[in-house]
Amino acid sequence: MKLPSLLLLAAALALGVQAQQTPPAAAPAPSDAEQQDLMHAVNEAANSSIDMVRALEGHLNKYPNTVQRKEIEQAIAKAAVDNKDDARIVLYGERTLARTPDDVLMLDRVSASLLALGGEENAQKAIKYSRAFEDIIDGLAAPSGKDAVKIQDDRDRAMCRTLLVQARARVILGQKEEAERLAARAFTVLPSEEAARIWSERLADLGRSDETMNRLAEAFTVPDPRAIDADRLKDRLRLGEMYAKLHGSEKGLGDFILAAYDRVYTIAETRRKKVLALDPNSEAADPAQFTISQLDGKRVPMSTFKKKVIVFDFWATWCVPCRAQHPLYEEVKKHYKNRDDVVFLSLDTDEDRSLVAPFLAEQMWDNTVYFDDGLTRLLQVSQIPTTLLLNKQGKVSSRMNGFLPDEFVAMLIERIDAALAETHP
Repeated sequence: MKLPSLLLLAAALALGVQAQQTPPAAAPAPSDAEQQDLMHAVNEAANSSIDMVRALEGHLNKYPNTVQRKEIEQAIAKAAVDNKDDARIVLYGERTLARTPDDVLMLDRVSASLLALGGEENAQKAIKYSRAFEDIIDGLAAPSGKDAVKIQDDRDRAMCRTLLVQARARVILGQKEEAERLAARAFTVLPSEEAARIWSERLADLGRSDETMNRLAEAFTVPDPRAIDADRLKDRLRLGEMYAKLHGSEKGLGDFILAAYDRVYTIAETRRKKVLALDPNSEAADPAQFTISQLDGKRVPMSTFKKKVIVFDFWATWCVPCRAQHPLYEEVKKHYKNRDDVVFLSLDTDEDRSLVAPFLAEQMWDNTVYFDDGLTRLLQVSQIPTTLLLNKQGKVSSRMNGFLPDEFVAMLIERIDAALAETHP
């Protein structure tokens, strides 16, 4: 039995990379002999991406007219990325981009590898691919949901990286002013040690010594968890040399550095707050610090329910047991309808939030529901349905994973009453 070409290719990619495009349905299948040879080569390569490249290149040499050339070349390009093999990244990456020009991994890595190979022609091509990558990032919608902060941070890092690639390419082409402008943009997008240092280098190219020192001081002081100590030390030594040359000694350098620290701290904090606005829960350490969103997008701080027993009902539209549990849950709510110190919060966990409103209408459920907005992760909810209680001190008092239809109402009432009876100093 013949394996489909993509399935065979997936088996070949020991590095875990998947092909990005499905071959046309009418594409001819490779011969049995070719399939067997490829499978043998893949098995010989085992889990080594270096051996995998060698095996796949050998296969292309043996079968130059293979109908799987596109997928195999794409696989070699991605293996070359793992191997940090600039020559192959460019060779096979450019072929991949000729077929799939929106392959963001290749746009990113090919542009950087072209610079590593050097030369003006490569610099021109690096700018072309890097600007295409920039356009894709610019065209993305603002992230939302529980991973919004991480997604935005990843995008900012990618944008900063591609702008610095363009800046380096402009240097190769002798376009110093444009290189400095791009480096400045990179630091604005992501105030990092690398961006500040490269910006200082571009300013030095233009003979702007005072600004160069400012950027070096920022490179040395900017809060950047990814900065390497060796790079920080180089920033400091270079800054000291320039400052002493201009002022005759390093006297006053400490104040100069402190001023830079205050400057970049303000810049970094402004950016942090802007990114955190995408997800106010990203730094929340307990439920009381959370903000949950309603169906209409309105955000409700959990602090609204301070000093109350909170009953969380974690459910999803796809969950059949949740539907069976719902009328029982409503029965418990009615039991406490005259108490203002018990709050019931229905928390939907669907990835696709657009499903929720139609589901509620179809099931004729109350639409006073909230989205979990990361509470499942914080409270380690691993199955649906789950009913979880917080006592009046905001601590987990009880957890019911799943439900027993015949006992659910009595059990939940008993646990709510226990939470209400808890006393703490």
